[in-house]
Amino acid sequence: MWRNTQRTWGLVSILFHWLSAIAIIGLFILGWWMTGLGYYDSWYNQGPWVHRSIGMLLLIATVARIAWRLLQPTPAGEGSRFEVLAAHLGHIALYIVLLLVMLSGYMISTANGRGISVFGWFDVPALLHGLPNQASIAGDIHWYSALTLVVLAAGHALAAFKHHWVDRHATLVRMVNPVRRSEHS
Repeated sequence: MWRNTQRTWGLVSILFHWLSAIAIIGLFILGWWMTGLGYYDSWYNQGPWVHRSIGMLLLIATVARIAWRLLQPTPAGEGSRFEVLAAHLGHIALYIVLLLVMLSGYMISTANGRGISVFGWFDVPALLHGLPNQASIAGDIHWYSALTLVVLAAGHALAAFKHHWVDRHATLVRMVNPVRRSEHS
């Protein structure tokens, strides 16, 4: 139930998937909303602090998720060889763009040489800072990679719905239900 099998995702992978999805959607909405805040708005400083904190927790969770995925079997894909290959490449693209979004966010936040306080629980140090136009360049990368991530995630969701409702595959069910199915079903 906790671990993946050749046929279904385990509970750990399912939790990583859905918690990441919720965090990504929330971070995108919060980030978009923050761009309209004025200097005297009560969330002018609070919004970015929450955004950075959740982003750093998501970065840690994503690294753990990638490690878990490398150590666990991956359930076989469903559909044609083209669909299985497209899904594999789509997942790689999602991970790459997700990491790009978070690392560029880190570069924005640490451009001034100060670390990132994660909800006051711990600090992430500024390991690379003071580069020319660091915050500005990282900001552009962060914005466009976040938009790309949302488009990729929407495509990912649409493909899952297509597999579920059109093809009648168990692709979506496997990411919702961690119960192991027998090899004979």
